[in-house]
Amino acid sequence: MKAKDLDKKFDSGEDITEFLDVSNAKRPGLDQKRVNVDFPVWMIHSLDKEAKRLGVPRQSIIKIWIAEKLKEVSK
Repeated sequence: MKAKDLDKKFDSGEDITEFLDVSNAKRPGLDQKRVNVDFPVWMIHSLDKEAKRLGVPRQSIIKIWIAEKLKEVSK
């Protein structure tokens, strides 16, 4: 298929996913890098309590709260 034909389908709102090879697709800015952070024991207990309440892992709470704070301070 020519690019102009694909563009027409896309512009008209048609689903073009069957024409795309997403096997190597990447979302910029979402690469991960491991970091080590030391927390006081009281903080770990509080994180675990909240994680248990929400039914998610501790790491999820940490990521969500940091992301929320970063969004807040970037405004």
